[in-house]
Amino acid sequence: MNSISFFGRSIPIIHEVDCVIVGGGTGGAVTAIAALKKGIKTLIVEKSISLGGTQTNALVSPMMPTHIQGSDINQLIVEQLNREQVETSDGTTACSWFNTETLSYVLEKLVVEGGGHILYDANYIDCIKQEDSIIYIIVNTCNGLSAVRGKTFVDATGDALLSRTAGVQVESGNCFGQNQQISFRFEMGGIDILGLREFILSQSETFCKIKNPNFFEIVMVPGKGHILETFFQKGLENGDLKQEDLRYFQAFTQPGKPGVMSFNCPHIPYIEKTTDPILRSKAVTEGRKMIRRLSAFLPKYIPGFQNAYLLKEASQLGIRESYRILGKYVLTEHDYLNRSRFYDGIARGDWYIDVHSVNNQDEQNVRFSRGEYYEIPYRSLITNEISNLIAVGRHISSTFLMQASLRIQPTVRDMGYAAGIACAYSVQHRIALNQIDGSRLKEELSLVEGN
Repeated sequence: MNSISFFGRSIPIIHEVDCVIVGGGTGGAVTAIAALKKGIKTLIVEKSISLGGTQTNALVSPMMPTHIQGSDINQLIVEQLNREQVETSDGTTACSWFNTETLSYVLEKLVVEGGGHILYDANYIDCIKQEDSIIYIIVNTCNGLSAVRGKTFVDATGDALLSRTAGVQVESGNCFGQNQQISFRFEMGGIDILGLREFILSQSETFCKIKNPNFFEIVMVPGKGHILETFFQKGLENGDLKQEDLRYFQAFTQPGKPGVMSFNCPHIPYIEKTTDPILRSKAVTEGRKMIRRLSAFLPKYIPGFQNAYLLKEASQLGIRESYRILGKYVLTEHDYLNRSRFYDGIARGDWYIDVHSVNNQDEQNVRFSRGEYYEIPYRSLITNEISNLIAVGRHISSTFLMQASLRIQPTVRDMGYAAGIACAYSVQHRIALNQIDGSRLKEELSLVEGN
C-alpha cells in the first residue's frame, strides 16, 4: 500500500478516487449519487455511521415544502422510500416525509449499488495542497491517520471545514456575529396519534391542515394563539417547565413508525456562537436537560401522550448556520427579493428567509407566491483560492439572511446534484472545478428558461 509523509509520519493512502466528498449529509450523499451516475469513482468520508446528516443524525424530518420541480435525484429517493413502505406524501402539503432510519438505508443503498465507496467513522483532519489544488485529505479512522487522494473534492461538512483548512475565506453569523439558534431534536414513542389529533382539532386549532390521519403536526409558539400555550403555561407555573422550554415547540409524525413523533425542539437558549466548540458542547448538556423536561411534561399534561416515552435523542445537533465560504459570487437577500436569475444558475429556491434568531432582530416577512423562485449560481459553490474544490450545503457563498432561505433540504439536494455533475464534468473534460463555465452545467441540468 502506498503512503505519504504527514508531519514526519508515514501514513497509508487508503483510497484514490476521482471525487472525494467530505461529509455524507443531505448534500454530500446526493453529490455522490449524481457523480456515480456520471461514471466517476467516488468516495464519501463520513464522521458518523449513517448517511443523511441533519436529516438522519439530527432527526430533521420532514423535508420542508418547495413548489419547484427539483432534480431527478429527489424523485429517485422518494421512489426508494416508497419501496420500503414509507409514505412520503401527506396528500395536502408539499412536504416530503420520511423516517430517519429508512432514509439513511436508502441513501447508503443508492451509493453502494451505484459503485460508490463510503468511509464511515472517519473524521476529517487536514488537507495537503499543491499550488492551488488539494491532492490529499487526512482522516482519522479506527486504524489511526490515513490519506485519501482525489482529483476533485467536495466540502459537504456544513461547517466549511475542508474549505477553511484549505485556505478559503469564510464569514460567520449576522452583523453582530451571532449565529442562528441551535436545536436538539428528539423522538417520543407510545403516542396515541389519533387521540392527540382528535384532542387538538377539538380545541379549534387550525395550524395542521393535513387531512390524512397518518400524518399530523403540533406546534406552540408563545403569543401566536396556539391552544397548547395554555398547557405549557400551566407546566411553567407548576415548575415542570422553565421559561426557555416555551420558546418554540413543534413535533411531526414519522411515517413507518406508528406512535412516534419527532420534535423540532428544544431551541437551546443563549448560545450565540455555533462555531465555538465549547458552546456547542454546552448546547448538548443544556439541551438534554430540556428534552428531559419536555418528555416528562407531555405525558402529564397533553391528551394522547399518556403512555408516551422518550425514544431517542438526536446524535447530532441541529446547526442551522455556522461558517459560509466567500466564493466567486456571494448570494444576497437582494437576490431573494429580486427573484434573481443567473447565467450559471444550477439550483432554485423558494423557501422564505427563515431566521431562527437568538435576538429576534433578523426576522424577515417577504414570502414568494407559488411559482416564484430565485436561482443559485454555480459561482456560489466554487472559490478563487482552490481550483478543484466545490461546496454544497448551508455553507455555500451567501449572506447570513440569504443562507436562511437556501439551507432547506430540497434546495441542498439540488445543489448536491449539480456538484456531482460538475465533478464528473471536471474529471472527464480535465477542467478545474472553478474554471467550468456554469452555463454548460445549467444547460445539462435543464434549468435554462423554456426547457
